[in-house]
Amino acid sequence: DVTTTTADEPTPAAAADGSCAYTAAGTPDETIGLPPQEPIAASTATLTLDGQPVTVELLSDLAPCTVSSLAHLAANDYFDGTSCHRLTSSPALRVLQCGDPTGSGSGGPGYEFGLENTDGATYPAGTVAMAHRSGEPGSNGSQFFLVYEDSELPPEYTVFGQITQGLDVLAGIAAQGTADGSEDGTPKQPVTLDDLVTAA
Repeated sequence: DVTTTTADEPTPAAAADGSCAYTAAGTPDETIGLPPQEPIAASTATLTLDGQPVTVELLSDLAPCTVSSLAHLAANDYFDGTSCHRLTSSPALRVLQCGDPTGSGSGGPGYEFGLENTDGATYPAGTVAMAHRSGEPGSNGSQFFLVYEDSELPPEYTVFGQITQGLDVLAGIAAQGTADGSEDGTPKQPVTLDDLVTAA
């Protein structure tokens, strides 16, 4: 059987030869540029949230282009000092969203890329996955979310990591709720992503 991508299906991040495809989107950041087409291998990421570390095992074998983008941005200190701008606490969605330097939910690194590792994807506690910058599948950029309790989402969000340490840090942030008391909003306790580093 031959599988084809229709106009209605998001373009995958990786080409058949294993190279990664990143396209300019939004306002390009010339100091960062596009990640390399050849994936950067990384096995772990450490996020420091308000001085507290959260360790993530990266899924380079399942989402090589997503992990490569994260490593590229981290090497350029893209995430340092940014805010985690969104906290959700509905019964179906319990996540903390980070990675947008503008804090608006629409910011990005000046490029986008497609989906990886979404076939049958689920989002249990500890999952780390990409958020859609423009609301459309395949509009991956720099924003990602950390799942602090089991969540129900359609398999349209690239899963690229699993939290191995620090889930309690997220639980503590979530326990504070949102600034306006709603189930989806800015965290009541402002959350700063002090630093994000990856390692091979």
